[in-house]
Amino acid sequence: MPRKIIIDTDPGKDDAVAILLALAAPEAVEVLAVVAVAGNVPLARTAANAAALLELGGRTDIPVYPGCAAPLTRPLVTAEHVHGETGLNGLELPPPARAPEAEHGVDAIIRLLRAEAPGTVTLCLLGPATNLAMALAKAPDIAPRIAEVVWMAGARSEGGNVTPAAEYNVYTDPEAAAVLLASGLKLTLMPLDLTHQLLVTRERLAALRALGTAAARATVAMFSEIDGTPQREREREGIPLHDPTVIAHLIDPTLFGGRQINVEVETASPFARGMTVADWYGVTGRPANALWLNAAAPDRFFALLEQRLARLP
Repeated sequence: MPRKIIIDTDPGKDDAVAILLALAAPEAVEVLAVVAVAGNVPLARTAANAAALLELGGRTDIPVYPGCAAPLTRPLVTAEHVHGETGLNGLELPPPARAPEAEHGVDAIIRLLRAEAPGTVTLCLLGPATNLAMALAKAPDIAPRIAEVVWMAGARSEGGNVTPAAEYNVYTDPEAAAVLLASGLKLTLMPLDLTHQLLVTRERLAALRALGTAAARATVAMFSEIDGTPQREREREGIPLHDPTVIAHLIDPTLFGGRQINVEVETASPFARGMTVADWYGVTGRPANALWLNAAAPDRFFALLEQRLARLP
């Protein structure tokens, strides 16, 4: 039986691939809804992008709910320098036929969790954790109803990708991250330590291009330069594919490895805002609160991505 999921996202190029991967794996996940959050680009854009991506994947039956337009206590820091003004740099999609819903995403999360049997819905977080933090504050009764939270967030050995210390999803709303890390929920983190092993290379782009599906072409358009070579992130030979790890983990948990550790987040320091303090060796004695995944099988991951994207229109 597929696992019921809610995707909380700020699309974003890698978010887009994660959404498409989820749509291509109905045997593993049932997408109840997509909830948008402000992050890579502002909320109006992330919600519209989510709806357009569902249409690209042939699933206009799945509703999109716009959530929080800003972090809990801080101004929004967007990432157009990475994702472009639209959030889907390189990809042009028509306006979606089905517009995002009027219900606020936080209320939708609460309603959907209360409607399903306790312990049956997994939250897949691909952006800042603002929506879930707000939902937990507004309706504490939903916490025991959540099966698991799988979040692309954090960094330890890789440092940060928005500051020397912090990964973007945590940096954007560290207070929301702190709520989540203190919540007691079953939490799995997919940090940069993991995702930086999963590079979109020239060979992997060629394999995706050869599929010929609209979903595969969209992925290639977002992650390749005009001449067909992979985009670069700093000195790397390709660009890391971050958010699809969340969905890939649900499809095949043997792709990644790690261990249960304690993770805290820095919210006060002006230099280390959003830093995830991952106690890999257990030196603090603090109890474990997250499964930290930092080992990957890149070839198997990209083989899974190719197989699934070949299923979509």
